[in-house]
Amino acid sequence: QVQLVESGGGLVQAGGSLRLSCAASGSFFSINVMGWYRQAPGKARELVALISSRDGTTNYADSVKGRFTISSDNAKNTIYLQANSLKSEDTAVYYCYCNVRVGTTPSSYNYWGQGTQVTVSS
Repeated sequence: QVQLVESGGGLVQAGGSLRLSCAASGSFFSINVMGWYRQAPGKARELVALISSRDGTTNYADSVKGRFTISSDNAKNTIYLQANSLKSEDTAVYYCYCNVRVGTTPSSYNYWGQGTQVTVSS
């Protein structure tokens, strides 16, 4: 089992910044990918950003490119999301995600955090 603990959400004014953190713990062989998704009320969950634990390759949703930065500390199994120039449309519950190998086989599994609320007031 893998546990993901998120922190850093809250209320911020439009144009402001927030930094989200997510730490992975538990029993796993290695982490393939970690990242952030978000879900606004009445909308489907959508990708925000991903980062490869193997080579640091990142992937961003077009809506956050140039404003959000994902980074990782592999020694701590932790990722960060620096969100700048926040807009009201960034308001959502942000979920941490990871894909891990639990053994020496190629099989991998997805895990999700509980979510942290980000509210941007205009």
